[in-house]
Amino acid sequence: MSKNDTYKTITIEKRGSVDWLCLNRPDAMNALNITMIDELVDYFTNLSEDLTVRIVVLKANGKAFCAGLDLKDSAGFVKERTPSSVYLFQKRIAKIYIAMRKCPQPIIALIQGAACGGGFSLALAADIRIAGESAKMNAAYITIGLSGCDMGSSYFLPRLVGTSIASELLLTGRFIRAQRALAVNLVSEVVAEEELDSAAQTYVDDMLRTSPFGLRLTKDGINLGVDAASLEAAMAIEDRQQILASFTQDSKEAVRAFLGKREPDYKDC
Repeated sequence: MSKNDTYKTITIEKRGSVDWLCLNRPDAMNALNITMIDELVDYFTNLSEDLTVRIVVLKANGKAFCAGLDLKDSAGFVKERTPSSVYLFQKRIAKIYIAMRKCPQPIIALIQGAACGGGFSLALAADIRIAGESAKMNAAYITIGLSGCDMGSSYFLPRLVGTSIASELLLTGRFIRAQRALAVNLVSEVVAEEELDSAAQTYVDDMLRTSPFGLRLTKDGINLGVDAASLEAAMAIEDRQQILASFTQDSKEAVRAFLGKREPDYKDC
């Protein structure tokens, strides 16, 4: 796949070095069908080798961000329900969230309306979340007779909001709405739906003022630091990254630009 013009359920608008990825099944509340699952896996996996893309803004067309797994579609895909076949299907979906965390580009999620189940996990797997006033999110898995821990929710939520609130949301399937999500640091800000794009642009602009290599190393450092065994382990990662970055031409350009009181001209080298 890997050709943006072949995607059927997502659209990619390229604005310079920023990809604006839009979930595009509005009539189905952007639910994850088989095609969308495979296209998201393809897109985020290929980002690892596409350093022309520096940042991704993840948004959705319509009133909902993503209603989770399209149960009608997935039921047809797993024709013979055996532990092995369902397990393989689980792993197929999970590739989305792993690829989102592994890709070096920061991901900004713009959430309006419902973000449920796998859609909630799309927001959780992003690096920065901005909520529209209508946003409501839940780990819907437990409401359909499954465990509330699915698609990374048991990993992401406790690290974002702490174990108490994570337990509340995972054990009950309750919705968390925009203002409470802001209060518990699940999202960075809440804006009117029509202001989501412009709110994201301010983060994009700030990130584009950083060196490309430095930005990639920062996402990598956060990922590794979250699970570091100790302060010393986290700082060892930081030390190595800083040494690598300090030998780039962009690092030297950043110093020259700072001293010259001008914007740096980065070459990603």
